[in-house]
Amino acid sequence: MRIDILSLFPEMFKGPLSESIIGKATEKGLLNVDVTDFRDYTTDKQHHVDDAPYGGGAGMLLQAQPIFDALEAVQNKTKDKYPKGKVILLDPAGKKFDQSVASELAKEEHLTFLCGHYEGYDERIRKLVTDEISLGDFVLTGGELGAMVMIDATVRLVPGVLGNEASAPGDSFSTGLLEYPQYTRPADFRGMKVPEVLLNGNHQLIAQWRQKESLRRTLHRRPDLLAKIGLTAEQQHLLSDIRIEEDESEM
Repeated sequence: MRIDILSLFPEMFKGPLSESIIGKATEKGLLNVDVTDFRDYTTDKQHHVDDAPYGGGAGMLLQAQPIFDALEAVQNKTKDKYPKGKVILLDPAGKKFDQSVASELAKEEHLTFLCGHYEGYDERIRKLVTDEISLGDFVLTGGELGAMVMIDATVRLVPGVLGNEASAPGDSFSTGLLEYPQYTRPADFRGMKVPEVLLNGNHQLIAQWRQKESLRRTLHRRPDLLAKIGLTAEQQHLLSDIRIEEDESEM
């Protein structure tokens, strides 16, 4: 996968994109990341990238010209080896980023992220993009932090990036449910014991326990998720057992 980032602050990406999983993916040759400062593509002496909006209003808008020229340069540089792929605009008005979006992005060979700043974009910039994505219902100072989060969530789903290929499918939200509780040694820490079922080596019982506890955690912390997924007959039965258990514990 190749990832291009258009940003006014390329230095922000040096640490997050060179450490941990993403850094190792780059070392393995599974990922190639390049950050372009679109201020380098301005045409005026002061290197302005923003201007006041027509019609008045608060704040400044990113101009179309530097971003158009920067993106064209990036695509010309990569066209012999990579498809244009998705061009993603970081914008609070975009669709909300989640695990399913990350999974779709992970299938792409080439992603380009446009990181905004100031009050917003000249509307014509949207003509360049394939997707407008938001981290959530809040506003950041710029798109850089949002891009880092999306890149991290996406790259870990690219085959070969994680050391254990079974890790990603079991993550919270990958199945529509939150992940079950997990434990490591010692089995008894300050009187807090690992559930006996995890110690007996019966993989069928362990799998059933994990499924049940995943449902229990989702019920307690994110019940809205249960309404979004189609529960299997087994999951519905386990959820019923959970509710009975908890009703009895309150008596």
